[in-house]
Amino acid sequence: QVQLVESGGGLVQPGGSLRLSCAASTRTFSRLNMGWFRQAPGKQREFVGVISWSGNTTSYADSVKGRFTISRNNANNTMYLLMNSLKPEDTAVYYCVGDPTTWNRGRYDYWGQGTQVTVSS
Repeated sequence: QVQLVESGGGLVQPGGSLRLSCAASTRTFSRLNMGWFRQAPGKQREFVGVISWSGNTTSYADSVKGRFTISRNNANNTMYLLMNSLKPEDTAVYYCVGDPTTWNRGRYDYWGQGTQVTVSS
């Protein structure tokens, strides 16, 4: 069973930066496409971005493109989400996801428990 654990959430001021991490407990991490979703209070869960198993390809939602960057380190089974120029509308619970074949807004087999990000002055 694959377990995903997010960390790095917290409170940040508008315009600030934050880096989330997702640690995976699986030997097959390097074969998984990994991504991030988020859910704000009272809103539907939305796709943030995804990175291919090799790390060579990424895709982002228009709302975060140019501000957020996803990366991964297959040697230590960890994925990262670097968030710059944060806005209050980025406030949400951020979820780490993984799947061998799913890409973009598809259905992912593996989900973390989520980490809260709050952007406020």
